[in-house]
Amino acid sequence: MKYNFDKAVNRHNTNCVKWDEMTSNDIIPMWVADMDFETAPCVLEALLKRMQHGCFGYTFVPESYYEATIQWFQRRHAWTINRNSFIYTSGVVPAISAIIKAMTQEGDQILTMTPVYNCFFSSIRNNGCQMVESALKPTTISVDSGRTAHTYIVDWEDFEQKCADPKTKVFLLCNPHNPVGRVWTKEELMRMGEICLRHKVFVISDEIHCEFVTHQSRPEKMAELVGEKEVRFTPFASLSEELAMNSAVCLSPSKAFNIAGLQIANIIVKDEETRKKVDKAININEVCDVNPFGVIALQAAYSTEGEEWLEELNQYIHENDCLAKEMLERELPQCPLVTLEGTYLQWMNISTTGKSAQEVADFLVKEEKVYVNPGTMYGEKAGEGYIRINLATRREMVETGVERIIRGIKKIMNK
Repeated sequence: MKYNFDKAVNRHNTNCVKWDEMTSNDIIPMWVADMDFETAPCVLEALLKRMQHGCFGYTFVPESYYEATIQWFQRRHAWTINRNSFIYTSGVVPAISAIIKAMTQEGDQILTMTPVYNCFFSSIRNNGCQMVESALKPTTISVDSGRTAHTYIVDWEDFEQKCADPKTKVFLLCNPHNPVGRVWTKEELMRMGEICLRHKVFVISDEIHCEFVTHQSRPEKMAELVGEKEVRFTPFASLSEELAMNSAVCLSPSKAFNIAGLQIANIIVKDEETRKKVDKAININEVCDVNPFGVIALQAAYSTEGEEWLEELNQYIHENDCLAKEMLERELPQCPLVTLEGTYLQWMNISTTGKSAQEVADFLVKEEKVYVNPGTMYGEKAGEGYIRINLATRREMVETGVERIIRGIKKIMNK
């Protein structure tokens, strides 16, 4: 590899949420979706050049920013974004909150598929809306030679029933899905979109993890189940003109390039009237300004050099997944992993321990010094019996962390 993802980066004493919120320095944090890799060299170079200028006053977003984003998504995802569709903001969570404000009234229902990213809950609640859950269905498939694969599928009957409720005004989609690692197929996304159109439900699609896709082939039986053999990301708004007009898509390079602290994101809204509403909400929420470093970083990230770095990063994370999976399947076959199609977050079934997800997570951090997320963060019912494991760190750390998880869960099961 050209880029060194095995490089140790000491993040202690940098006000780092992932590392400095630990109670001791010997804990391996495999929790919050934050990578331990330095960002792409081209991003660092662009930031250094801007920093050396020395003046950091108010900034505007230049045409080159829009052009970089348009070219990136056209090149990588065959999606043509209209220049007029952009609204920039400080992050995807503020974007989601503002869109909810624009498209709902207090007391309206917002549908989401659980388990799901925990900030969805607060964005819904903070806007005075009610969350409605359509729980994803965990599914086990026999693939070959007695092997099984574990995945999640949509409960279509339940999903449509929840959309048909006249109180449901918005469907909040996670694409790819955090924490279960599904990369939704075109067939699945079209079906979601058509159901929403039929029942006049607006779609907000959080696509922040869109660059983390394995590009592996699904096993034949799984491909039959979800409607697509190759694992590839599909932007929701690229599916049809009608679906683009009934949606707002949230994008950011923050996950892919480990620049969340620079606070930059885009909302893509094709319908002009909807865009006016969202833009008004962005201003009401006072998240209409961005900092110069975020603007510079996005343009550098969405370059040819940034893409080369990202491809190697994806390969490295895939190898981390393979290593962790091999270790866990060998040592803890009774705690299956869900097949990881996208993101860098493994979703592990620990229900056979007989303990709650919170109890398992608490034991692991206290006794084995490894910090993972309890599944109940992502839905009290849908996430129970699971933990989420962050693989976006150097290989040595993944191996040590997984060894600690194995040792800790074996202790729990032998008690």
